[in-house]
Amino acid sequence: MRRLLTILLTLAVLAPLGALLAPAEAHPPGGGHGPGGHGHREPVRFATFNASLNRGAEGELVADLSTPDDPQASNVAETIQRVDPDVVLVNEFDHAPDAVDLFRRNYLEVAHHGAAPVRYPYAFVAPVNTGVPSGFDLNNDGKVAGGDDAFGFGLFPGQYGLVVYSKYPIDTRAARTFRTFRWKDMPGALLPDDPATAAPRDWYSPAEQEVLRLSSKSHWDLPIRLPGRTVHFLVSHPTPPTFDGPEDRNGTRNHDEIRFWADYVAGPARSRYIYDDAGHRGGLRPGASFVIAGDLNADPLDGDSVEHAARQLLDHPRIDSRFPPSSAGAPEAAVLQGGANLTQTGDPRLDTADFADGAPGNLRVDYVLPSRRLRPVGGGVFWPAAGDPLSRLTGVFPFPTSDHRMVWLDVR
Repeated sequence: MRRLLTILLTLAVLAPLGALLAPAEAHPPGGGHGPGGHGHREPVRFATFNASLNRGAEGELVADLSTPDDPQASNVAETIQRVDPDVVLVNEFDHAPDAVDLFRRNYLEVAHHGAAPVRYPYAFVAPVNTGVPSGFDLNNDGKVAGGDDAFGFGLFPGQYGLVVYSKYPIDTRAARTFRTFRWKDMPGALLPDDPATAAPRDWYSPAEQEVLRLSSKSHWDLPIRLPGRTVHFLVSHPTPPTFDGPEDRNGTRNHDEIRFWADYVAGPARSRYIYDDAGHRGGLRPGASFVIAGDLNADPLDGDSVEHAARQLLDHPRIDSRFPPSSAGAPEAAVLQGGANLTQTGDPRLDTADFADGAPGNLRVDYVLPSRRLRPVGGGVFWPAAGDPLSRLTGVFPFPTSDHRMVWLDVR
Protein backbone atom coordinates (compact mmCIF):
# COMPACT_ATOMS: atom_id res chain seq x y z
CA MET A 1 0.00 0.00 0.00
CA ARG A 2 2.84 2.38 0.81
CA ARG A 3 4.34 1.87 -2.66
CA LEU A 4 0.93 2.47 -4.26
CA LEU A 5 0.54 5.76 -2.39
CA THR A 6 4.06 6.77 -3.42
CA ILE A 7 3.25 6.05 -7.06
CA LEU A 8 -0.02 8.00 -6.96
CA LEU A 9 1.65 11.00 -5.34
CA THR A 10 4.39 10.84 -7.93
CA LEU A 11 1.88 10.88 -10.77
CA ALA A 12 0.27 13.97 -9.32
CA VAL A 13 3.40 16.07 -9.63
CA LEU A 14 5.10 14.73 -12.73
CA ALA A 15 4.39 16.11 -16.21
CA PRO A 16 4.74 14.19 -19.52
CA LEU A 17 8.14 14.13 -21.14
CA GLY A 18 7.28 16.15 -24.26
CA ALA A 19 9.42 18.42 -25.57
CA LEU A 20 35.24 -7.62 -36.99
CA LEU A 21 37.15 -5.52 -35.72
CA ALA A 22 40.18 -5.32 -33.49
CA PRO A 23 39.44 -3.91 -30.05
CA ALA A 24 41.35 -0.75 -30.93
CA GLU A 25 39.67 -0.05 -34.27
CA ALA A 26 37.46 3.00 -34.71
CA HIS A 27 34.77 3.43 -37.37
CA PRO A 28 34.85 6.93 -38.89
CA PRO A 29 31.88 7.34 -41.25
CA GLY A 30 31.91 9.03 -44.59
CA GLY A 31 30.87 12.66 -44.36
CA GLY A 32 30.66 12.71 -40.57
CA HIS A 33 31.78 15.55 -38.38
CA GLY A 34 32.76 16.14 -34.79
CA PRO A 35 30.63 17.69 -32.05
CA GLY A 36 29.15 21.09 -32.78
CA GLY A 37 28.53 23.80 -30.22
CA HIS A 38 30.22 21.90 -27.38
CA GLY A 39 33.03 23.58 -25.51
CA HIS A 40 34.75 22.48 -22.35
CA ARG A 41 32.30 24.61 -20.33
CA GLU A 42 29.26 22.90 -21.83
CA PRO A 43 27.77 19.74 -20.30
CA VAL A 44 28.51 16.47 -22.06
CA ARG A 45 25.67 13.99 -22.36
CA PHE A 46 26.52 10.33 -21.70
CA ALA A 47 23.86 7.68 -22.30
CA THR A 48 23.16 3.98 -22.28
CA PHE A 49 20.44 2.15 -24.19
CA ASN A 50 19.68 -1.56 -24.31
CA ALA A 51 18.12 -1.23 -27.74
CA SER A 52 17.29 -4.91 -28.30
CA LEU A 53 18.98 -4.79 -31.69
CA ASN A 54 19.64 -8.50 -31.41
CA ARG A 55 18.37 -11.06 -33.84
CA GLY A 56 17.70 -14.79 -33.69
CA ALA A 57 20.24 -15.82 -36.32
CA GLU A 58 23.68 -14.69 -37.42
CA GLY A 59 23.49 -12.17 -40.25
CA GLU A 60 19.91 -11.07 -39.62
CA LEU A 61 20.86 -7.72 -38.09
CA VAL A 62 23.12 -6.85 -41.03
CA ALA A 63 20.28 -7.73 -43.41
CA ASP A 64 17.82 -5.58 -41.45
CA LEU A 65 20.18 -2.60 -41.29
CA SER A 66 21.14 -2.82 -44.97
CA THR A 67 17.91 -1.03 -45.87
CA PRO A 68 16.44 2.06 -44.15
CA ASP A 69 13.01 0.58 -43.52
CA ASP A 70 13.31 -1.71 -40.50
CA PRO A 71 10.64 -0.40 -38.07
CA GLN A 72 12.43 -1.33 -34.86
CA ALA A 73 15.81 0.03 -35.97
CA SER A 74 14.03 3.25 -37.02
CA ASN A 75 12.52 3.55 -33.54
CA VAL A 76 15.90 2.96 -31.91
CA ALA A 77 17.46 5.63 -34.11
CA GLU A 78 14.69 8.12 -33.38
CA THR A 79 15.04 7.53 -29.64
CA ILE A 80 18.74 8.29 -29.88
CA GLN A 81 17.99 11.37 -31.99
CA ARG A 82 15.42 12.65 -29.49
CA VAL A 83 17.85 12.36 -26.57
CA ASP A 84 20.87 13.36 -28.70
CA PRO A 85 23.66 12.06 -26.43
CA ASP A 86 27.26 12.99 -27.13
CA VAL A 87 28.47 9.51 -26.16
CA VAL A 88 26.14 6.50 -26.12
CA LEU A 89 26.51 2.82 -25.33
CA VAL A 90 24.11 0.56 -27.23
CA ASN A 91 23.62 -2.82 -25.56
CA GLU A 92 22.21 -5.88 -27.36
CA PHE A 93 23.65 -4.90 -30.72
CA ASP A 94 24.76 -8.08 -32.49
CA HIS A 95 28.47 -8.04 -33.25
CA ALA A 96 28.95 -8.07 -37.04
CA PRO A 97 31.58 -6.43 -39.28
CA ASP A 98 29.18 -4.13 -41.12
CA ALA A 99 26.39 -3.48 -38.61
CA VAL A 100 27.98 -0.46 -36.89
CA ASP A 101 28.29 1.62 -40.05
CA LEU A 102 24.99 0.38 -41.54
CA PHE A 103 23.07 1.56 -38.50
CA ARG A 104 24.87 4.86 -38.56
CA ARG A 105 24.40 5.50 -42.30
CA ASN A 106 20.87 4.14 -42.82
CA TYR A 107 19.28 5.13 -39.52
CA LEU A 108 21.12 7.55 -37.22
CA GLU A 109 21.99 9.94 -40.04
CA VAL A 110 18.44 9.87 -41.45
CA ALA A 111 15.63 12.02 -39.98
CA HIS A 112 12.76 10.15 -38.31
CA HIS A 113 9.36 11.76 -37.72
CA GLY A 114 10.84 15.22 -37.44
CA ALA A 115 13.77 14.22 -35.26
CA ALA A 116 17.01 15.64 -36.65
CA PRO A 117 19.72 13.26 -37.87
CA VAL A 118 22.56 12.66 -35.43
CA ARG A 119 26.14 12.10 -36.55
CA TYR A 120 28.74 10.17 -34.64
CA PRO A 121 32.17 10.41 -36.30
CA TYR A 122 33.58 7.84 -33.89
CA ALA A 123 32.53 4.38 -32.81
CA PHE A 124 34.05 1.43 -31.01
CA VAL A 125 33.19 -2.22 -31.28
CA ALA A 126 35.04 -5.40 -30.33
CA PRO A 127 34.35 -9.13 -29.96
CA VAL A 128 32.21 -10.39 -27.08
CA ASN A 129 31.83 -13.70 -25.25
CA THR A 130 28.18 -14.36 -26.06
CA GLY A 131 27.65 -17.46 -28.18
CA VAL A 132 31.34 -18.40 -28.16
CA PRO A 133 31.53 -22.15 -27.35
CA SER A 134 33.38 -22.98 -24.14
CA GLY A 135 33.80 -26.67 -24.92
CA PHE A 136 32.34 -27.55 -21.49
CA ASP A 137 28.97 -28.50 -20.02
CA LEU A 138 28.59 -25.26 -18.05
CA ASN A 139 24.91 -25.77 -17.18
CA ASN A 140 25.52 -29.37 -16.05
CA ASP A 141 22.73 -30.86 -18.14
CA GLY A 142 24.85 -33.75 -19.36
CA LYS A 143 25.70 -32.44 -22.82
CA VAL A 144 27.91 -29.79 -24.38
CA ALA A 145 25.65 -27.80 -26.69
CA GLY A 146 23.69 -24.58 -26.96
CA GLY A 147 23.88 -21.06 -25.65
CA ASP A 148 24.01 -22.10 -22.00
CA ASP A 149 27.40 -23.74 -22.60
CA ALA A 150 28.91 -20.69 -24.30
CA PHE A 151 31.19 -18.27 -22.46
CA GLY A 152 28.19 -15.94 -22.42
CA PHE A 153 24.66 -16.96 -23.34
CA GLY A 154 24.03 -16.60 -27.05
CA LEU A 155 22.76 -18.65 -29.98
CA PHE A 156 25.69 -17.55 -32.15
CA PRO A 157 28.99 -15.72 -31.57
CA GLY A 158 28.38 -12.02 -31.07
CA GLN A 159 24.66 -12.12 -30.29
CA TYR A 160 23.75 -9.44 -27.70
CA GLY A 161 26.98 -7.52 -28.34
CA LEU A 162 27.58 -3.83 -27.73
CA VAL A 163 28.81 -0.73 -29.53
CA VAL A 164 29.73 2.80 -28.45
CA TYR A 165 29.04 5.83 -30.67
CA SER A 166 30.67 9.18 -29.89
CA LYS A 167 30.77 12.76 -31.15
CA TYR A 168 34.18 13.06 -29.53
CA PRO A 169 37.35 11.13 -30.41
CA ILE A 170 37.84 7.75 -28.78
CA ASP A 171 41.48 7.10 -27.89
CA THR A 172 41.53 3.61 -29.37
CA ARG A 173 45.26 3.19 -28.72
CA ALA A 174 44.62 3.49 -24.98
CA ALA A 175 41.34 1.52 -24.97
CA ARG A 176 41.29 -1.62 -22.84
CA THR A 177 39.06 -4.68 -23.17
CA PHE A 178 38.65 -7.44 -20.59
CA ARG A 179 36.81 -10.17 -22.47
CA THR A 180 39.17 -13.00 -21.49
CA PHE A 181 39.65 -12.17 -17.80
CA ARG A 182 38.91 -15.38 -15.89
CA TRP A 183 36.28 -15.34 -13.17
CA LYS A 184 38.43 -17.37 -10.78
CA ASP A 185 41.16 -14.72 -10.90
CA MET A 186 38.97 -12.25 -9.00
CA PRO A 187 39.89 -12.51 -5.30
CA GLY A 188 36.89 -13.73 -3.32
CA ALA A 189 34.88 -14.48 -6.46
CA LEU A 190 31.32 -15.68 -5.83
CA LEU A 191 31.81 -18.87 -7.81
CA PRO A 192 28.52 -20.79 -7.59
CA ASP A 193 28.06 -23.82 -5.37
CA ASP A 194 26.50 -27.12 -6.38
CA PRO A 195 23.87 -27.69 -3.64
CA ALA A 196 23.92 -31.44 -4.30
CA THR A 197 27.47 -31.81 -2.93
CA ALA A 198 29.25 -30.95 0.31
CA ALA A 199 32.17 -29.22 -1.44
CA PRO A 200 32.05 -25.41 -1.65
CA ARG A 201 31.94 -23.39 -4.90
CA ASP A 202 31.99 -26.52 -7.05
CA TRP A 203 29.28 -25.94 -9.67
CA TYR A 204 32.11 -25.53 -12.18
CA SER A 205 34.81 -28.17 -12.28
CA PRO A 206 38.48 -27.18 -11.85
CA ALA A 207 38.97 -27.58 -15.61
CA GLU A 208 36.00 -25.31 -16.31
CA GLN A 209 37.23 -22.70 -13.85
CA GLU A 210 40.52 -22.60 -15.73
CA VAL A 211 38.81 -21.25 -18.85
CA LEU A 212 35.56 -19.65 -17.64
CA ARG A 213 35.53 -15.90 -18.27
CA LEU A 214 33.99 -13.37 -15.91
CA SER A 215 32.39 -11.13 -18.50
CA SER A 216 29.28 -12.53 -20.16
CA LYS A 217 29.86 -10.05 -23.04
CA SER A 218 32.90 -7.87 -22.37
CA HIS A 219 34.08 -4.98 -20.21
CA TRP A 220 35.57 -1.97 -22.03
CA ASP A 221 37.52 1.07 -20.82
CA LEU A 222 37.25 3.66 -23.62
CA PRO A 223 39.06 7.00 -23.10
CA ILE A 224 36.88 9.75 -24.60
CA ARG A 225 38.93 12.81 -25.54
CA LEU A 226 36.84 15.81 -24.52
CA PRO A 227 38.17 19.38 -24.82
CA GLY A 228 40.66 19.75 -21.98
CA ARG A 229 39.98 16.40 -20.34
CA THR A 230 39.82 12.67 -21.00
CA VAL A 231 36.90 10.77 -19.50
CA HIS A 232 37.04 6.98 -19.35
CA PHE A 233 33.75 5.46 -20.53
CA LEU A 234 33.50 2.15 -18.65
CA VAL A 235 30.87 -0.02 -20.30
CA SER A 236 29.52 -3.55 -19.95
CA HIS A 237 26.34 -5.64 -19.91
CA PRO A 238 26.36 -8.19 -17.05
CA THR A 239 24.31 -11.34 -17.42
CA PRO A 240 20.73 -11.35 -16.08
CA PRO A 241 20.64 -12.84 -12.56
CA THR A 242 18.00 -15.38 -13.62
CA PHE A 243 17.58 -18.37 -15.97
CA ASP A 244 19.48 -20.72 -13.64
CA GLY A 245 18.76 -22.89 -10.58
CA PRO A 246 19.46 -22.97 -6.85
CA GLU A 247 23.19 -22.66 -7.55
CA ASP A 248 22.46 -19.08 -8.78
CA ARG A 249 25.30 -19.19 -11.28
CA ASN A 250 23.93 -16.21 -13.20
CA GLY A 251 23.14 -14.20 -10.09
CA THR A 252 26.63 -14.61 -8.69
CA ARG A 253 28.20 -13.84 -12.04
CA ASN A 254 26.09 -10.70 -12.38
CA HIS A 255 27.31 -9.59 -8.95
CA ASP A 256 30.96 -10.08 -9.83
CA GLU A 257 30.63 -8.50 -13.27
CA ILE A 258 29.39 -5.37 -11.48
CA ARG A 259 32.07 -5.73 -8.82
CA PHE A 260 34.71 -5.65 -11.56
CA TRP A 261 34.09 -1.92 -12.14
CA ALA A 262 33.90 -1.24 -8.39
CA ASP A 263 37.39 -2.70 -8.02
CA TYR A 264 38.67 -1.15 -11.26
CA VAL A 265 38.05 2.43 -10.09
CA ALA A 266 38.92 1.89 -6.42
CA GLY A 267 42.70 2.23 -6.69
CA PRO A 268 45.70 -0.11 -6.80
CA ALA A 269 44.97 -1.93 -3.54
CA ARG A 270 41.77 -3.39 -4.99
CA SER A 271 42.53 -3.43 -8.71
CA ARG A 272 46.02 -4.90 -8.98
CA TYR A 273 44.62 -8.37 -9.77
CA ILE A 274 42.93 -7.15 -12.98
CA TYR A 275 44.50 -7.81 -16.38
CA ASP A 276 43.21 -6.81 -19.81
CA ASP A 277 43.17 -8.72 -23.09
CA ALA A 278 46.61 -7.37 -23.98
CA GLY A 279 48.08 -8.66 -20.69
CA HIS A 280 48.43 -5.26 -19.00
CA ARG A 281 47.63 -5.28 -15.28
CA GLY A 282 45.90 -2.94 -12.89
CA GLY A 283 42.83 -0.73 -12.86
CA LEU A 284 42.11 2.89 -13.60
CA ARG A 285 44.74 5.44 -12.67
CA PRO A 286 43.83 7.20 -9.40
CA GLY A 287 42.31 10.60 -10.08
CA ALA A 288 41.13 9.75 -13.60
CA SER A 289 37.63 10.88 -14.57
CA PHE A 290 35.19 8.18 -15.62
CA VAL A 291 31.56 7.36 -16.40
CA ILE A 292 30.26 3.82 -15.81
CA ALA A 293 27.38 2.90 -18.11
CA GLY A 294 25.36 -0.10 -19.14
CA ASP A 295 22.46 -2.44 -18.57
CA LEU A 296 23.71 -3.89 -15.29
CA ASN A 297 20.68 -6.17 -14.87
CA ALA A 298 20.50 -5.33 -11.15
CA ASP A 299 18.02 -3.19 -9.23
CA PRO A 300 19.31 -1.86 -5.89
CA LEU A 301 16.14 -2.88 -4.00
CA ASP A 302 13.96 -5.21 -6.07
CA GLY A 303 14.31 -8.13 -8.46
CA ASP A 304 16.43 -11.28 -8.41
CA SER A 305 20.00 -9.96 -8.24
CA VAL A 306 22.35 -10.94 -5.45
CA GLU A 307 21.81 -8.59 -2.54
CA HIS A 308 23.66 -5.28 -2.88
CA ALA A 309 24.99 -6.11 -6.37
CA ALA A 310 24.10 -2.66 -7.73
CA ARG A 311 25.00 -0.94 -4.48
CA GLN A 312 28.64 -1.88 -5.08
CA LEU A 313 28.60 1.07 -7.49
CA LEU A 314 25.84 3.26 -6.06
CA ASP A 315 27.56 3.41 -2.64
CA HIS A 316 31.11 3.56 -4.00
CA PRO A 317 33.18 6.43 -2.53
CA ARG A 318 34.57 7.38 -5.97
CA ILE A 319 31.21 7.37 -7.76
CA ASP A 320 28.65 10.18 -7.66
CA SER A 321 25.20 8.56 -7.63
CA ARG A 322 23.38 11.50 -6.05
CA PHE A 323 21.51 12.38 -9.28
CA PRO A 324 19.34 9.39 -10.26
CA PRO A 325 17.72 9.89 -13.70
CA SER A 326 13.94 9.52 -13.68
CA SER A 327 10.89 9.73 -15.94
CA ALA A 328 7.18 10.50 -15.94
CA GLY A 329 6.23 7.29 -17.74
CA ALA A 330 7.71 4.76 -15.34
CA PRO A 331 5.52 5.52 -12.27
CA GLU A 332 2.47 5.73 -14.51
CA ALA A 333 3.29 2.30 -15.97
CA ALA A 334 3.74 0.84 -12.49
CA VAL A 335 0.18 1.84 -11.55
CA LEU A 336 -1.38 0.78 -14.84
CA GLN A 337 0.41 -2.57 -14.97
CA GLY A 338 0.06 -3.42 -11.28
CA GLY A 339 1.21 -6.87 -10.21
CA ALA A 340 4.66 -6.99 -8.68
CA ASN A 341 5.08 -3.27 -9.26
CA LEU A 342 2.72 -2.48 -6.37
CA THR A 343 4.71 -4.45 -3.79
CA GLN A 344 8.20 -3.28 -4.67
CA THR A 345 10.18 -0.99 -2.38
CA GLY A 346 12.11 1.02 -4.98
CA ASP A 347 11.04 4.43 -6.29
CA PRO A 348 9.10 3.74 -9.52
CA ARG A 349 10.27 7.04 -11.04
CA LEU A 350 13.73 5.48 -11.40
CA ASP A 351 12.67 2.33 -13.28
CA THR A 352 14.41 1.83 -16.62
CA ALA A 353 12.98 -1.48 -17.87
CA ASP A 354 9.42 -2.69 -18.45
CA PHE A 355 9.59 -6.31 -17.34
CA ALA A 356 6.87 -8.92 -16.73
CA ASP A 357 4.23 -7.66 -14.30
CA GLY A 358 3.92 -10.92 -12.36
CA ALA A 359 7.64 -11.07 -11.60
CA PRO A 360 9.95 -9.28 -11.34
CA GLY A 361 7.98 -6.16 -12.33
CA ASN A 362 9.57 -3.00 -13.71
CA LEU A 363 13.08 -2.34 -12.43
CA ARG A 364 15.95 0.11 -12.38
CA VAL A 365 18.70 -1.82 -14.17
CA ASP A 366 20.30 0.68 -16.60
CA TYR A 367 22.80 3.17 -15.22
CA VAL A 368 25.01 6.13 -16.07
CA LEU A 369 27.29 6.77 -13.07
CA PRO A 370 30.00 9.47 -13.12
CA SER A 371 33.10 9.78 -11.00
CA ARG A 372 33.15 12.43 -8.29
CA ARG A 373 35.51 14.52 -10.41
CA LEU A 374 32.58 15.18 -12.75
CA ARG A 375 29.46 17.17 -11.85
CA PRO A 376 26.01 15.91 -12.88
CA VAL A 377 23.80 18.80 -14.00
CA GLY A 378 20.84 16.94 -15.51
CA GLY A 379 19.61 13.70 -16.95
CA GLY A 380 16.61 11.47 -17.42
CA VAL A 381 15.06 8.22 -18.54
CA PHE A 382 13.32 8.20 -21.92
CA TRP A 383 9.98 6.85 -20.76
CA PRO A 384 7.26 9.30 -21.84
CA ALA A 385 3.87 9.24 -20.13
CA ALA A 386 1.09 7.60 -22.13
CA GLY A 387 -0.34 10.96 -23.17
CA ASP A 388 2.91 12.12 -24.70
CA PRO A 389 3.10 11.61 -28.50
CA LEU A 390 6.59 10.16 -28.08
CA SER A 391 5.19 7.27 -26.04
CA ARG A 392 4.76 5.50 -29.39
CA LEU A 393 8.51 4.82 -29.16
CA THR A 394 8.25 2.95 -25.86
CA GLY A 395 4.75 1.53 -25.88
CA VAL A 396 3.71 -1.65 -24.09
CA PHE A 397 4.37 -5.31 -24.76
CA PRO A 398 5.04 -6.30 -27.52
CA PHE A 399 7.35 -3.32 -27.49
CA PRO A 400 7.92 -1.30 -30.67
CA THR A 401 11.52 -0.63 -29.69
CA SER A 402 12.83 -2.33 -26.54
CA ASP A 403 11.75 -3.37 -23.04
CA HIS A 404 14.53 -1.07 -21.77
CA ARG A 405 14.58 2.72 -21.80
CA MET A 406 17.45 5.02 -22.71
CA VAL A 407 19.12 6.61 -19.67
CA TRP A 408 21.25 9.73 -19.92
CA LEU A 409 23.22 12.05 -17.68
CA ASP A 410 24.64 15.50 -18.42
CA VAL A 411 27.97 16.12 -16.70
CA ARG A 412 30.09 19.21 -16.54
